[in-house]
Amino acid sequence: MTADLLTTAVVKGVPLVVLSPHLDDAVLSCGALMAHARQHVPVTVVTLFTTGAPPPYTLSARRFLHLSGMRDAEELYAARRAEDREVLTAMGITWRHVGLTEGLFRRKTPRGSRADRGPSRLLPERDHVYPAYRRYLAAGRISPHDSDLLRTLTRTVGSLAAPDPSDGAGPLLLAPLAIGGHADHLLVRTAAETSRRPVVYYGDFPYSRHETVDADFVRRNGLDGEVTWTTGLGAKSAPILGYRTQSRAMFPGGHVPLAPELYLFNEIPS
Repeated sequence: MTADLLTTAVVKGVPLVVLSPHLDDAVLSCGALMAHARQHVPVTVVTLFTTGAPPPYTLSARRFLHLSGMRDAEELYAARRAEDREVLTAMGITWRHVGLTEGLFRRKTPRGSRADRGPSRLLPERDHVYPAYRRYLAAGRISPHDSDLLRTLTRTVGSLAAPDPSDGAGPLLLAPLAIGGHADHLLVRTAAETSRRPVVYYGDFPYSRHETVDADFVRRNGLDGEVTWTTGLGAKSAPILGYRTQSRAMFPGGHVPLAPELYLFNEIPS
């Protein structure tokens, strides 16, 4: 399969719904394609994990806040949502924030008495679904504590992918390949995989610069179509740098090491 098939699907008027785990993932990974597609079809970015949580924070969460230049997660995510609205509106892309809590701040369902939970105030890691970033959140697996969340995500993605009753057609979903193994990306990928709708999976930038695609996932879903998208790549830096709370730490000096965008699929609706 070639880039022409993906371009043809866009030119034929199939709306795109890009599933973005976090507030910046869609532009980081699909910014060039989205900028091209919105000239032909409606493009909507649906960001799933768009909130933080009050303290106490884990050590990993405190480090993340420090890199973002903030001390409070609720303040940070208000700023991040504003950045996302600003960037996507400037690109002519519709946005939607679902309001789920990002993995770094997600807590287990409380059990026991308030007294029983006292030690967790001193060691917040006890209460969190992913107590540390590298060992848990980016370890390539979904926590059993996220089973209810996965069901919620699956229902949400299913509703986004539902065909139009008038013509039986639906949007084309774009979902992350979860390169890098971040649990939030895996959750969104799994919800898309079980949607029973055609899905184009995108390479997660910047993880894709250093890590490989999950070969088992590719085989399981018969993803034998591949597009490496380069059209408009040079104009992608400015929107990425618009996510100021993140880009300062990710791309010191404002240099974004751009690379062709990767898309894998087994079917593009005509």
